[in-house]
Amino acid sequence: MICALGASVCFGTASVLQAMATRAIAPGTGSGVDPGLLVRALKQWRYLLGLGFDGLGFVLQIVALKSIPIYAVGAALAASLAVTAVVAARLLNVRLSGVEWGAVGVVVAGLALLGLASGAEGEKAGSTELRYAMLGAAVAVLLVGAIGGRLPDRPRALVLGLGAGCGFGVVEVAVRLIDDMAPKALVTNPATYALLLGGGAAFLLLTSALQRGSVTTATAGLVLGETIGPALVGVVWLGDRTRDGLAWLAILGFAVAVAGALALARFGEAPVEEPHLPDRT
Repeated sequence: MICALGASVCFGTASVLQAMATRAIAPGTGSGVDPGLLVRALKQWRYLLGLGFDGLGFVLQIVALKSIPIYAVGAALAASLAVTAVVAARLLNVRLSGVEWGAVGVVVAGLALLGLASGAEGEKAGSTELRYAMLGAAVAVLLVGAIGGRLPDRPRALVLGLGAGCGFGVVEVAVRLIDDMAPKALVTNPATYALLLGGGAAFLLLTSALQRGSVTTATAGLVLGETIGPALVGVVWLGDRTRDGLAWLAILGFAVAVAGALALARFGEAPVEEPHLPDRT
């Protein structure tokens, strides 16, 4: 759980840095998801620093997924919005309302309940069919991007955000389905390709969703996509359970943490204030 929370801190901090970089990039003229956006973003030092935090967070996420249930890790990652909100308030002078500060507290309380109730990760290895299903889901995320990227801005943000969340959810499940790190085993495991394709597609969809459209809408879709589906897969197919008699507490903690994260959805990309220029008139 400590690793999951550490990943949340890394991802939340990265969001602030990447927000500052993304809004400074020319949006391009084509319709749909713009792959060139990532190339232009990589020229921004803040974006690169954010990627460094993302990389560290991903390592911590893998460690967490190998130790605790997917539902606990997913809720902790959704809590990165609370981290983003606090960091944005500190570094970008973004004002949080009383309700938003309350939502930060709700997220923390939900994670505390979840930590008390969650058990060890499930012992089921996952079937070959599930591995191929995750690969199929990763391909579906790309199709969602191709279709959703051509929608008007408002539905576009929701569809791309939800698609990105599903892509990150594929990554969460795929990590659990990779049980042998030998090169030959990795090459022959469909979950390896699901992880790479799902993660790459999710990152592209999320970057495009945040660059044009409602940040709040996109992030709400992201939170729902990366928490609910993977949690169900973990419980139904991988054997994730809670401590004896505490299933109700885990469900409550999960719901509270996700609800608090949704209340902070506007911090999916921390707002960057325009610099104040002196009046020369």
